[in-house]
Amino acid sequence: MRAAVVGSGIAGLASAAHLARAGHQVTIFERFDQPRPVGAGLLLQPSGLMALAGLDLRAGAEARGARVSRLIGRNTRGRAVLDLRYSDGRKGDYGVGIHRASLFSLLLDTAREAGAHWRTGADVIDISSPDTDAPCLNLADGETTAPFDLVLVCDGAHSRLRRIVCPQARERVFPWGAFWAIRPDPHGAREGELEQVYDGCRIMIGLLPVGDNPADPDGAPGVSVFWSVRSTERDAVMAAGDDAFRAGFARYWPRAGLAVGEAGLDDFAYAAYQDTLCPRWRRGRIMLLGDAAHAMSPQLGQGANLALCDAAALAAAMADHAPVQHALKAAERARRPSVPYYSLMSRALTPVFQSSSKLLGWARDIVFNLSGRLPGLRHWMGWTLTGRGRMPW
Repeated sequence: MRAAVVGSGIAGLASAAHLARAGHQVTIFERFDQPRPVGAGLLLQPSGLMALAGLDLRAGAEARGARVSRLIGRNTRGRAVLDLRYSDGRKGDYGVGIHRASLFSLLLDTAREAGAHWRTGADVIDISSPDTDAPCLNLADGETTAPFDLVLVCDGAHSRLRRIVCPQARERVFPWGAFWAIRPDPHGAREGELEQVYDGCRIMIGLLPVGDNPADPDGAPGVSVFWSVRSTERDAVMAAGDDAFRAGFARYWPRAGLAVGEAGLDDFAYAAYQDTLCPRWRRGRIMLLGDAAHAMSPQLGQGANLALCDAAALAAAMADHAPVQHALKAAERARRPSVPYYSLMSRALTPVFQSSSKLLGWARDIVFNLSGRLPGLRHWMGWTLTGRGRMPW
């Protein structure tokens, strides 16, 4: 079978690796001149680690990353707002903080070794004959490719091809985003906790250990540093300059200030959050995967994990179903209980942690602190954290 994968992000590389290992002819179309990771640190949940095990990559990811046993969020007075351990969901569970470049490298090497081919500098802008058994890709330079038996659209949250598959798709950019960077971990930690500090809903600063930092010349372990900022305030933060930026970290959380060190705004990137509602992910022999199908706020740390699980579900369906259309239907059905759950939870929780409402911040601190003390609710919260949450149908 001839398969085209549009985009070489996590969903695209994982899907390409699975398909190429199964003996299919896979071509990855990447609009950049070289495949490259986009983003900073991410948190591999138990669900994502299980999906990586299907590619024999779990051990590699754990070796490059940092084991995370707990999510702890405090207010600026040091009082715990959210305190969850992975063992609250299932005994023995843990997450792995990892630099996106480290995970990207593992998936890239695996896809290449499996025999996937690349076309870099190939900007796919349209799909011809989407309802036939021979869809073709239209490139920005005017080329139309030969037909493919399967097209996987993995071009991310800002997908230009999403509406070809699902005209009813709705995209919404949240009014909040985050400044982020990978910095040398001041404690040299290769395991630890995802820590956050809140000042109501307006300020959220986080530190996530990520293990290897490929960009560090000394090989020092890294920590992902992020600070949520309303999009309309981004220019004001930039205009205030480096000293004010660093002082803000130090004022709210001295440990975060220590991690930032002498870094300035040029060392940080800014990413706005987006939410996507996509009633269907497939059309004929074409399927959306990863953020192209279900982009959401990173509040629950599930984006990369959902993408890895999408790819694993597709691989399993392709192995069990001969006709491509049947396999795509089975893969979408397998993912439906989990993805809507996290989409709904992300949509509900984002304003609770990122908004200008003082009332929401006050209520959140009380409700989350109380919920964490009740065994049933604590278990449910832990189950959600691990990536095993799902709708009851």
